[in-house]
Amino acid sequence: MATKKKQSSGINREAFLVRDLFDREIEQKPTRDGYGLGLVEAAKLDENIVVLCADLTESTRSLWFKDKFPERFVQMGVSEQSMAAIAAGMAMARKVPFISSYAAFSPGRNWEQIRTTAALSDNNVKIAGAHAGVSVGPDGATHQMTEDIAIMRVLPNMIVVSPCDAVEAKKATMAGAKVVGPAYLRFAREKSPVFTTNKTPFKLGRAETFRFGDDLTIVATGPLLYEALVAAEQLSKRGVEARVLNVHTIKPLDVKAIAIAAKETGAIVTVEEAQAAGGLGGAVCETVAALCPVPVERVGMPDRFGESGEPNQLLEAFGLTAPYIAMAAERALRRKRGEKVEVTLPFVTAAADKIVGMRAAVMKEASNRAPRKWGGKKSDLSLKSRVRS
Repeated sequence: MATKKKQSSGINREAFLVRDLFDREIEQKPTRDGYGLGLVEAAKLDENIVVLCADLTESTRSLWFKDKFPERFVQMGVSEQSMAAIAAGMAMARKVPFISSYAAFSPGRNWEQIRTTAALSDNNVKIAGAHAGVSVGPDGATHQMTEDIAIMRVLPNMIVVSPCDAVEAKKATMAGAKVVGPAYLRFAREKSPVFTTNKTPFKLGRAETFRFGDDLTIVATGPLLYEALVAAEQLSKRGVEARVLNVHTIKPLDVKAIAIAAKETGAIVTVEEAQAAGGLGGAVCETVAALCPVPVERVGMPDRFGESGEPNQLLEAFGLTAPYIAMAAERALRRKRGEKVEVTLPFVTAAADKIVGMRAAVMKEASNRAPRKWGGKKSDLSLKSRVRS
């Protein structure tokens, strides 16, 4: 009987990704859509599932649950701290509460309540943080939560999940409903490629190999996993074969998969739409330092807050897209070969020019919208209020 030949490079056929993976017209949906769909499906299977929302029902897609199960939905208003504590009480009464808000507010504003009433007590509360990352866009730094992975990962008992697309977000939500204990689910506002399918393997706590390669490993989480795959294809054209791991579950981390990748490929690049410090990059560095030390380059927010701008502009400006991931990979390979590298990170400095251009575009738009009296180009007549008859 003929044995099946092991695939050595390229997209993993058993990952069952979409056929038009690198098509410019690939379908795009925000991962928050998967959360809304997952809530409804999970609630059909478990009548104990309830949803609490902090006045952001439509934005978080909790509205879809509310429309189907209005008697199991609680509108908390702008009260994230109370929402976390009340959800913990519901969990103690054998309910399965999901609390929904922007990640900047939950877990941002109510982290202490989550820590004490959910994590410390090991209560079965699910925290859904929508609009995470810089791709929130024009809302700016106040709403661009990039510290959430780090602050949730350090909480004992807490599961941390960052789905890569809307399909996986639905799976993650349904899986989160079944697991007992506190969990944080991270979702994005902006549309991103839908590149996994219903057949794509998914299990909490298990990394999935989306691409084979032996030269280095790109470990990615969230929607930027797609950029990692694009970067791997770019590298392949240069003769570099990168393995790509989908690490949707940052905690508990699939330590075995990370260690094997480090041993077999000898270099790692981590990719996340979050602070490079403390999140996925931190978790991977901790793992390889203990088990198999290899060069690691971290692609993420470089110790700074976000800014206002269009989502794609921001991802480029902060060096979070495929070309910069490829640059990080090249640096990791140089270190793997024992070559000297510059102290400054080229994939960070190369993106700095993009920030200058983005700021100029934002100021130009602001000037066009502002009246001349305020230093803009718009007619001062726009300042006059309309008198109602």
